[in-house]
Amino acid sequence: MVTLSPRVGRLRANNPSPMTLDGTNGYVLRVGDGELVAIDPGPVDDAQRDAFLAAARAADSSYSAILVTHGHPDHAPGAAPLAAATGAPVFAHPAARFPHDRALRDDERLTFGDAAITVLHAPGHAPDHLVFVLEQELALFTGDVVAGTGFMVIAPPYGEMRTYQTTLRRLRQHYGNATALYGGHGPEVRDVRGKLDDYIAHREARERQILEALAAGASTIPELVARIYAETQRGLWPAAARQVLAYLIALEREGRVRAERLARATTPAEAALLDPDLSKLGEGTEAAVIRAELGFGTAEPLLSYQRTLSP
Repeated sequence: MVTLSPRVGRLRANNPSPMTLDGTNGYVLRVGDGELVAIDPGPVDDAQRDAFLAAARAADSSYSAILVTHGHPDHAPGAAPLAAATGAPVFAHPAARFPHDRALRDDERLTFGDAAITVLHAPGHAPDHLVFVLEQELALFTGDVVAGTGFMVIAPPYGEMRTYQTTLRRLRQHYGNATALYGGHGPEVRDVRGKLDDYIAHREARERQILEALAAGASTIPELVARIYAETQRGLWPAAARQVLAYLIALEREGRVRAERLARATTPAEAALLDPDLSKLGEGTEAAVIRAELGFGTAEPLLSYQRTLSP
């Protein structure tokens, strides 16, 4: 376990991939004399479960609770085996579809021996997403709302761009002065306000790029991706297409763009972005993460988008 502060240790699952970076971060919090809280036990993996158990033995402590930020396959499934091994209850969002013992309210305060954790509902990346605030260190555990490296994917149907942006602004407004941010992936962040500012600015800049590309003549998602993500690996273009779709859905709802279905069939190149063949991924955890994060599964129609006169 990597010690990050007097109260916080990190256990990184052995599931590196393009979607999970170096692996999914799990956390062990010291919340009292002989008392621990686990955050995000990760995928079902005996080694990661055993690492959480070893951390408790090393601290001569036991787990009072297992907190899960959201239900994606690299964060939540490990909660059940860890609960079975420790007897600790699993706490999650009311909308969580994985087994849990208690649903947490927005702004609920969990108290332990000598620590308290505030629960924040933080939708946008996923509808069942939570962020946890360790009050004694003013530290944020952000799951997939904010990562230590790069930017998170917001993809329909479960990801929603405007909701996500609202979550980011809430965190900056109320917790921009936090001392640390511990994301679901990547390293810890000490400049929390700077990180949140970067995330907010990135979303706004990408939206401007989309509107500028539409004004310049691009009209379909494949055309927008080819223009905006020209310097990005083509293997990542299907993910970029889902990200662009999230922006376009928000802009269409606001009346800033309009969409119409094209009568022609998609070309093979267009279909590869809008409805990629995921069969080669198999059925492992990495494939499940890609499907959950990117929302693939239903073929997207080929739509033409145009800017409206609305600001």
